[in-house]
Amino acid sequence: MNIGIRLHDTAPGTLGQRLGFARSQGFSCVHLALSKVLPDFKMADAPQKLDAALAAQVRGELEAHGIGCAVLGCYLSLTCRDEEELRRTQEIYKAHLRFSRMIGAGVVGTETPVAASAGMSAKEIASDEALELFVRCAAPVVRCAEEEGAILAIEPVCSYVVSTAERAEQALEALKSDSVRIILDPVNLLYSDMVDRAEAVFEDAVRRLGDRVSVVHMKDYVEAPEQPRPGFIASGEGRMHYRAVLDLARRRNLPVTLENTTPRNAEAARLFLERIAAETEAAR
Repeated sequence: MNIGIRLHDTAPGTLGQRLGFARSQGFSCVHLALSKVLPDFKMADAPQKLDAALAAQVRGELEAHGIGCAVLGCYLSLTCRDEEELRRTQEIYKAHLRFSRMIGAGVVGTETPVAASAGMSAKEIASDEALELFVRCAAPVVRCAEEEGAILAIEPVCSYVVSTAERAEQALEALKSDSVRIILDPVNLLYSDMVDRAEAVFEDAVRRLGDRVSVVHMKDYVEAPEQPRPGFIASGEGRMHYRAVLDLARRRNLPVTLENTTPRNAEAARLFLERIAAETEAAR
């Protein structure tokens, strides 16, 4: 399996040092959030900073360490009513899409929080109107992805606009583009009151979205009944059901990037997933 890690979860250091550490722990790809690994990079400066020179530097480091970039992160809100704020955000996304092509990244990853300036309640975030607003705001970014030969990948999160597998289906249908894909993080679909039916939720997500998934994010969870959502921990340390999602990753040879790891447990999490995948295959 092609298992990777969020680069900002590795031991601190330069870009090259972090990539070297990831490689030493057996990872073959990374989720790269530039603002979290390059000390002088700010997201607001992306349209100016993400140029050919920086792309050559980043791509060179990736190639030198034999590591692919599965996800270039750009997790800013595209659900926004303020036209000037939205225009700035769209330009940041477009810069990331161009940069992703230059460094050979698989996708530009995004989630769908609502901009604070929009002032939406939880009920409003779950409404059809919020989904329609996201689609309208994302459409110019999707057009840029098509022009650049890049991929914008939406990661559903239970408390955001694209909150469920069904809502993700609706977003994909509305955006009508092969340049829009899905990052599937199954644990992000769960509220605390859903953990007893988590496996059914995961299987439904694979059924609905499997053919449009480009990357799998993998973490584990523990119950946190006093909190809206479960507690997130490294794979192998909680009660996550892996079969459906690992089957999808193996069947389609998708990159799997770990989340909620530390430098001390990341390698163990990778080995755990590889063992579960092998046992699942052997049991077929």
